[in-house]
Amino acid sequence: MFCSCVELFGSKKRTGSSTMALEQLKTMTVVVADTGDFETMIKYKPTDATTNPSLLLAAATLPQYQHLVQKAVEYGKKQEGGNAEKLAATMDKLFVLFGVEILKIVPGRVSTEVDARLSFDKEGSVKKALKLIELYAEEGIEKDRVLIKLASTWEGIQAAKELEEKHDVHCNLTLLFSFCQAVACADAGVTLISPFVGRILDWYVSNTSTKSYAPEDDPGVKSVTQIYNYYKKFGYKTVVMGASFRNTGEVIALAGCDLLTISPKLLEELDASSASITRNLDAEQAKSCDLERISLDEKAFRWMLNEDQMATDKLSDGIRKFAVDAVKLETFINEKLNA
Repeated sequence: MFCSCVELFGSKKRTGSSTMALEQLKTMTVVVADTGDFETMIKYKPTDATTNPSLLLAAATLPQYQHLVQKAVEYGKKQEGGNAEKLAATMDKLFVLFGVEILKIVPGRVSTEVDARLSFDKEGSVKKALKLIELYAEEGIEKDRVLIKLASTWEGIQAAKELEEKHDVHCNLTLLFSFCQAVACADAGVTLISPFVGRILDWYVSNTSTKSYAPEDDPGVKSVTQIYNYYKKFGYKTVVMGASFRNTGEVIALAGCDLLTISPKLLEELDASSASITRNLDAEQAKSCDLERISLDEKAFRWMLNEDQMATDKLSDGIRKFAVDAVKLETFINEKLNA
């Protein structure tokens, strides 16, 4: 299914090297900050920002964000129920409070993640998402400025379908490693997907004899390019946001992608580089690709995912790691809740 009609490093559009690479990239791709750190967002001026339990765990322990932690704890203590209910309310409020502060900095949207432990619970995911949207509304934030992040399991994708169709809640499907996940997300009409470029590379480095890849050969770059071309070829509304980059070469190789969410370290490197950037993904050229449209029901989705060892390994590993950090954050918050 990989489209060969567009050369990854073609010469469709090249910007002058007098402008720093990050500013060049912003002319062809929406740049998103992959961080929970407000200072980074102020410095690099991304359009959107993404968060997850791992990022918020790191941010919540920093002194400059303790006022948000305290506000969430005070909110949780006022809620009805036992400690479990109060803790859940505090966690939800904390995620939203960070999101509110982020939206004071970025002009676009913030992605707020549903607990990874709900990755195989469609109903629980929908309920949690609607609660987060309700809390944003209480803070004066319209739902069109929020993306609800869900894992790209079958259940997560179907939860997103319901949220989009019945509640007009926009979703960001994360932990996406395979073509079948991307197809299912597009068929479900989700707003955005986040294919994990760097984690795909990690798997191939660990499990094959090839230990380094040029950007044009990077398996994560190839995966995102394939998905992007498929979406544009068939006119899907779902947009692609490449994520989890390991180096600036991967980022530059995907210049022209709808969105790219980039870590502070790589934003800094791009901002310091004067390298000339070429648009490598192009929606119009993708329309001429020789691709076949496919359709997946649940059985076909689960089989295709099962047959992709890399995607199966990385999806389960990603869910486990996000769940571990969610528990760590809960432990940190629970101590404050019961202090």
